[in-house]
Amino acid sequence: MDFETIPGVGEKTAAALSELDDAERALKEGDVVALARAPGLTEGRAAAIARGAIRRDHDDTGDFLATDRAREIYRDALGLLQSRTVTAYAEKRLETLFPTGSQSRIEEVREFAADATDLDADPDVLAALSGVEPLADPRTRRVRERCIATADAERYAEAKAAFPELSIEVVEDARGIGELARSYSTVVVLDESFAGIDVEGDVRVLPDAAERTDEVVPERLLAFFAENREALEAAAEVHEVADIGPPCDVDALRDALSRLDDDGTIVGDDELQRLSNAVDDIDTAVSTAESVANDHLRDVIRERDVTIEGTDFLSLVEQGARVDSLLSRELEDEFDEALAAARDHFVDSLALQPGEADLTDRIFPEDPSFPLGHDEAAVGRLRTELKAARDRRAAKLKADLASDLGDLRDPVETLVRDALELDVRLAVSRFARDFDCVFPEFTGTAGDDGTGSFTIEAGRSPLLDVDFEDVDPVDYEVSGVTLLSGVNSGGKTSTLDLVALVVVLAHMGLPVPAESVQLSRFSELHYYAKSQGTLDAGAFESTLRDFAALTDGAADRLVLVDELESITEPGASAKIIAGILEELSEQGAAAVFVSHLAGGIREAADVDVAVDGIEAVGLEDGELVVNRSPVKDHLARSTPELIVEKLAGESETSFYGRLLEKF
Repeated sequence: MDFETIPGVGEKTAAALSELDDAERALKEGDVVALARAPGLTEGRAAAIARGAIRRDHDDTGDFLATDRAREIYRDALGLLQSRTVTAYAEKRLETLFPTGSQSRIEEVREFAADATDLDADPDVLAALSGVEPLADPRTRRVRERCIATADAERYAEAKAAFPELSIEVVEDARGIGELARSYSTVVVLDESFAGIDVEGDVRVLPDAAERTDEVVPERLLAFFAENREALEAAAEVHEVADIGPPCDVDALRDALSRLDDDGTIVGDDELQRLSNAVDDIDTAVSTAESVANDHLRDVIRERDVTIEGTDFLSLVEQGARVDSLLSRELEDEFDEALAAARDHFVDSLALQPGEADLTDRIFPEDPSFPLGHDEAAVGRLRTELKAARDRRAAKLKADLASDLGDLRDPVETLVRDALELDVRLAVSRFARDFDCVFPEFTGTAGDDGTGSFTIEAGRSPLLDVDFEDVDPVDYEVSGVTLLSGVNSGGKTSTLDLVALVVVLAHMGLPVPAESVQLSRFSELHYYAKSQGTLDAGAFESTLRDFAALTDGAADRLVLVDELESITEPGASAKIIAGILEELSEQGAAAVFVSHLAGGIREAADVDVAVDGIEAVGLEDGELVVNRSPVKDHLARSTPELIVEKLAGESETSFYGRLLEKF
């Protein structure tokens, strides 16, 4: 794949992506975490690359969110979805969903979302998901009891790169290999020319070692499973609780993991544990065995009366004899008992086997002495034997376990990925259920199939700062260019936000919070928020330039504008808005302009401009009572008019009546 064809991907990033084993799959599926494994890529950058690949594959320009407010609505919508995820993966993965005018992309996501909304977010599944996270590559751990040997400089460099865990040694001949075999428990030779050499030790000639990494360095695979134990066990539980067929035998996986410690060492093997304990405890066992023998001899000597004839004593002194001679002559049987006790204690404390126990005869000499000592060289030989046996046992167990886990390596990637993807799908399902969503119906492409339009029935915005259950449903239908009038705080801006949210979600391919929605497929959403105060001349000129560009080829765009009149004086604003609406109307664009100047704008426009109104039906205890659904072809009354009308009805003075006539 030519990664540089992805928007925003240069030569350096393409080279990083090429180092991944499954970059094409990750790009196609939007697997942000897998992409983030590429050198130098953060998860945020990976999400941007995934979006770029999707846009490339669906010929999307990336221009749908054309204004800051449109992008804010998208971030709010995305936030509603992300807040319903359990895993960090799902949160990042949802960022690959974005609004687009591409029909193929919308349909692709709709198919995914339709499948997702059929799922039920079981609390037990969500609890199991909390332990799932993307699989991590463990840090390189040095393996000191094994090395790789070669006589070839090129193979040496290749081995250095392929086996960072092992020492790579250069040899010239079989003698060099023999020397290595005395220092390492296993020597792996890469050169086929050494096949059949006769040297002591575990020497294996494997020219294809790079293709047999699990055999040469099983610690790498074991470290991977040890590092990811919790995620693997959680993913297995997710499949079981959610009743999803796993891609591997989870019982076999659990059994293999039970034989592996968190640091990648083998556990649960009695013989390996015995040998390991013996190596660790040998010095203590020697010291304790000596104490057992010496305590015995000390007690015997303390309680024993030893008679020595004068001539014998003189002879012993003249011969320079030590107490050892006395022990040999007077306490021979007791010394033999003490020596046997020392040896028995040593063998028992280390749980030595018969062949190993034979070496203890050399550790404690039979020549009588007090205090009893030991032969350090013999202890060293036994320690070497035990270490070699331990390492051989560990190597065999590692190789056996790596063989079992090797068949699970690829399936567990799928096991975890499926669990994480389930979280993504459940987030969509929870969103749809929480906000009573339905899938919208696209009526065609705006511009190609006539004037752009939308119809929302019983739409409710989850963006409002109230409980969703308390949100009043809104019905609103627009075709072409429309002015939306209404009282202050009557819900005009909230209606625009609802329209924008519905349009954004629909163009993401997702369900929308309404009972029914039909809309055109738009290429861009231009949403202009209410300006904060009158603009200076420069900013005003810049705003006009924006609208001049907007009205050029606007047929397939949706334009939402909130109180544009605030940018300048009311009289001039009405004329400017009228001119903009004329341009949009002539092109067949869909637009909703919220304005308090609807009457003046309609009078200034040279085309018929529809005016809808969010009507306040009265005042109760000083609060507006509002019909939140805009009334078609109706110029809504202002808040001052309602207040004057209320006062006129409550007072006998004619002042309020005359004021009311002005409206």
